[in-house]
Amino acid sequence: MSLFEDKIALSTCCCSHRYEDGYAMLEWMAGLGFKNVELSHGISLGLVPGITKAVEDGVVGISSIHNFCPLPMGINAPMPNLFQPSSRHKAESRLWQRYSLETLAFANQLGTDKVVFHSGSVWFFFESPLTRLGRWMDLNSVETLELAEDAGFIAIRDKTIKKIKKSSVKDYQALDLNFRSIFDTAKDLGVLMGIENREGLTELPLDQDHSDFIKNYDEDSPIRYWHDAGHAEIKAQYGLLNHRERLEALKDHLIGFHLHDVNEAGKDHQEIGTGVIDFKMLAEFVAPKENEQALVLELSPTLSDAALLRSKDYILDLLS
Repeated sequence: MSLFEDKIALSTCCCSHRYEDGYAMLEWMAGLGFKNVELSHGISLGLVPGITKAVEDGVVGISSIHNFCPLPMGINAPMPNLFQPSSRHKAESRLWQRYSLETLAFANQLGTDKVVFHSGSVWFFFESPLTRLGRWMDLNSVETLELAEDAGFIAIRDKTIKKIKKSSVKDYQALDLNFRSIFDTAKDLGVLMGIENREGLTELPLDQDHSDFIKNYDEDSPIRYWHDAGHAEIKAQYGLLNHRERLEALKDHLIGFHLHDVNEAGKDHQEIGTGVIDFKMLAEFVAPKENEQALVLELSPTLSDAALLRSKDYILDLLS
C-alpha cells in the first residue's frame, strides 16, 4: 500500500448538495475508501450534527476545512465569497470575521489544523476592466490553450491586469487588517490559514503578488499557502504564471493541495488524468507523509463514483 493512500482526502464539494444528514454523507465517502475528507464551503448548519458525530465515531478524519464552514445561518449553497476580507466596509468585515472565527473553532473541534481561505477581490466603483476583456474574448475565437501566445489577447490582458493592480491598494490594506484580526485566535487554536490561489483575475492576492504576500508575514503567523492545481493551470493558460515556478517559490509555505484537472477548454474540477495538468511535475512538490500536507481531490459533483476513484488511483500511481 502506498504511504499516501490513507492521506488522500475527498472534498465534500462533490456530494454535500445531495445530503441532509452529515453522518450519511461521511459514511458514503468512507464507503468509497477515503479515510479523510475536506469539509468544503457547502456545509449547511443542518449537516453539522451528523458530521460531528461521524468524526467522533471515527467514520473518517478531517484533513482540512474551507472557510466558511459551516455556512452562515440561512445559507444553504456554497458561498465562500459571501463576505470578503478585502471589503472596506466595517459591517461586511465584522461578518467576515465572525464566520471565519466560527470556521477556525469548527476546525479545532474536528481535529484539523488547516483551513482554506479566499482573500476577497479588487473592488471597482465603475465598470470592471474584466468587462472589456470578456468582450474581446467573445469576439475573438482563440483556443484556450493558445491564449498565452496570442498577441491580441496579451495586449488586452496586460492592460486589464495593470488597471486591476492600480485599484488594488486599499483592498490589500483591508485584507491585511481583516486577516490580522483573527491571527490571535488562529494561533491559540493551533490552526493554519492556507491562502488559496484563485482563478478570477480580480481575486486577491493577484498572481504577481501571491508569493510576496505569503512571504511578507512573519514565520510565527498562521498564514500559509494552499495550492489549487486547477486554478494555477487556468492562470498558466492565460500566461499569468508558470505552474512550476509558483510551486517552487512557495514550497516551504505549502500546507495543502486542491487536486483536479483542467480540460483543453479551460474547465476545471475534471477527473484527474483526463486534462492538461502536468501532475507528474506537481507530484515533485508533495512532501513525505510525515510533513502533513493535505492532498484533497476537489472534483465536480457531475463526476461518477468511478471517476472519483480513478482520480485517486492516478495520484497514488504518481506518488508510489
